[in-house]
Amino acid sequence: MKTLQASRAPRLFPLRLSFRFPLAALAVMGVLFFSPAHAERLKELASIQGVRDNPLIGYGLMVGLDGTGDQTMQTPFTTQSLNNMLQQLGITIPQGVNMQLKNVAAVMVTATLPSFARPGQNIDVTVSSMGNAKSLRGGTLLMTPLKGIDGATYAVAQGNMVVGGAGASANGSKVQVNQLSSGRIPAGALVERTVEAAVGAEGTFAIELNRSDFGTTQRAVDAINRQFGAGTAEAIDARAIRVRAPEPQQRVGFLARLEDLEVTPTQASARVVVNARTGSVVMNQAVRVKDCAIAHGSLSVVINTEPVVSQPGAFSGGSTVAAQTSQISVNQGGGAIQMVRGGASLSDVVKGLNALGANPQDLVSILQAMKTAGALSAELEII
Repeated sequence: MKTLQASRAPRLFPLRLSFRFPLAALAVMGVLFFSPAHAERLKELASIQGVRDNPLIGYGLMVGLDGTGDQTMQTPFTTQSLNNMLQQLGITIPQGVNMQLKNVAAVMVTATLPSFARPGQNIDVTVSSMGNAKSLRGGTLLMTPLKGIDGATYAVAQGNMVVGGAGASANGSKVQVNQLSSGRIPAGALVERTVEAAVGAEGTFAIELNRSDFGTTQRAVDAINRQFGAGTAEAIDARAIRVRAPEPQQRVGFLARLEDLEVTPTQASARVVVNARTGSVVMNQAVRVKDCAIAHGSLSVVINTEPVVSQPGAFSGGSTVAAQTSQISVNQGGGAIQMVRGGASLSDVVKGLNALGANPQDLVSILQAMKTAGALSAELEII
């Protein structure tokens, strides 16, 4: 039998532990070395059910602008709002009068009502232009009721706004720094109604972890029972913990001590998060890579087009003709198979991926292929 000579197999290049590709700066920020989980206070890991903020929203008018307000012909709601306000103040606008305003702008006012806020307290508000105002700088917000999801008024906002931007324009040229169509009024709203948060009213209250994890929940239950006695806390599921509430006069001190308890959370599941829009790749320290061989190459097509003029000879009767000539070149780089050794730590994973010499966009495709091939021990999430 005739023996066939085997063709030359592709070489497997050894993994070079170099950082030529800046994946460490794009994919991992400050977690190149494995660090064991450390204890955290319970207030960083969980929240008390019922103790929450409430969003507020309102519609109002901003006046006193330096000719940079809404164009009333394009934003009729600004004129309508101003007419309604003037009627409430006893001023009647004759029928058929079209006010040409430049110093008024319709705005949306938003705020957050913190938990346990009492009537008379001040909260910050954010003001944003709703029409086509050029700038809200120097304006004054008129009294605007802020309502909750139930339609009730919980605060009233009014005051002068602080805008963090600046701009100027003349003869078609414009220069602008930061945003001019929104700003903030510190302590610009006065709380008128409170939201009751009945914590422990039924003899128990619930603690909700920020991240569902059976291990962390059990560790939190054990820490609470060690501190306050067996039977004080019990786990409901992977996120919620039921805690027996003490007497009403002791609940504030009890919750203060409870939030200060230290709990060591379990290690999060391995995950790689890829931003498909920006090409950013973020990995946590639990990501592992198994031994695999990867061939990565890039294909580039370059087209150069130059104009060419054809000039006829003298007395030939022809005409000058302009044409285009194109030169196309196709370059394919890389493509060599490289061996990526399995990594036992995040720094090993980063070193192995750096050796491929891929850019962030190509790295997304490589990680997806590694996940499909079973070489990436992590959950791949595309955002």
